[in-house]
Amino acid sequence: VVAGSNRTSRRASTSLPIKTGTGSVDAMALYALDNLDDAIDVTRNFLTPVKRHVWLRLAVIALFVGGAGTNVASWSFGGDGEPMPADQLPTVDVEPWVWPLIAAVVVGVVLLGLSFLLVGSIMEFVFVESLRNEQVTIRRYWRQRWRQGLRLFGFRLVLGLLVLGAVLLVAAPVLLPLVGVGTFSAGAALLVLFVPLLLLLAIVVAVVHSFTTVFVVPLMIQSNAGVLAGWRRLWPSITAQWRQFLAYALVGFVLSILGGVVVGVATVLLVLAALLPFGLLFALSYGLFVVFPPLGILAFVVVGIVFVLVIIALVAIAQVPVKTYLRYYALLVLGDVDPAFDLIATQRAAVRDDESPAEE
Repeated sequence: VVAGSNRTSRRASTSLPIKTGTGSVDAMALYALDNLDDAIDVTRNFLTPVKRHVWLRLAVIALFVGGAGTNVASWSFGGDGEPMPADQLPTVDVEPWVWPLIAAVVVGVVLLGLSFLLVGSIMEFVFVESLRNEQVTIRRYWRQRWRQGLRLFGFRLVLGLLVLGAVLLVAAPVLLPLVGVGTFSAGAALLVLFVPLLLLLAIVVAVVHSFTTVFVVPLMIQSNAGVLAGWRRLWPSITAQWRQFLAYALVGFVLSILGGVVVGVATVLLVLAALLPFGLLFALSYGLFVVFPPLGILAFVVVGIVFVLVIIALVAIAQVPVKTYLRYYALLVLGDVDPAFDLIATQRAAVRDDESPAEE
């Protein structure tokens, strides 16, 4: 009874008064706040008791799916504010054979990034299916959802190209003077005008990408449809309950930052623990290097590769509870916005007093 009263008080405290069409005032709960505790309960029920095979599979998925953390790029500008004349720009002599090597490296990096994006797009469906069914089976869900993953990959690729095109457009006024088109002073002035628009575009694209991942992907699974069809189902709810989605965007952003901090701290602790045995292995490798350099170098390479793989595995494991919580949280909000969108009705009922007779 005490737990039920606490849950009721918490939900009542997160309500906003809104005026209805008749002039009366009703209370509208903010699901983004209501589900903070529920998501913890659902996550705990799913991840405990700890099962090694479940955590290992989720760790593999966590390497690819979105969730915790934010990447912040910082730019620094120096100088006295005066544009540098084109004839004073530093030049570097590059051998002809270097350009094919640079092109090969760039192509390799692009292909690797596209491969990661493709796998990550399919893994988004694997992740949601795993949370929905409370059974982590990568191969089965991959076979069922890889076509939808391809559609999500294409959608994400279009978003990425849109941002890339905008960045190139913004950078053009500064880059064109390098080839003798325009002046740096005019380019800098245009850059000041374009940067705010680029930031606005970046925010819009980030929101679209996030909503596609956490809201549209579940709807695609539910209706076995594509990305645009999923957005068509979601959009009326966004326009009708925009306060709910705005609250989720703000709270979700904060949770993402906090999740990134938690993962970072956990990763540092795990890496420090891993340094103890690997420190000994590196010391032994150094001893081999002193006695027989070729064997020592080989030992350094092998130990280094294993160490990097272990770090990647530790990072993935540290991300499991955070990413699971964030995704369950989004699914709970989605189901509250529209019960027809609820993919985790069983998990929801298990942690809510008003829907779970066993807790009464």
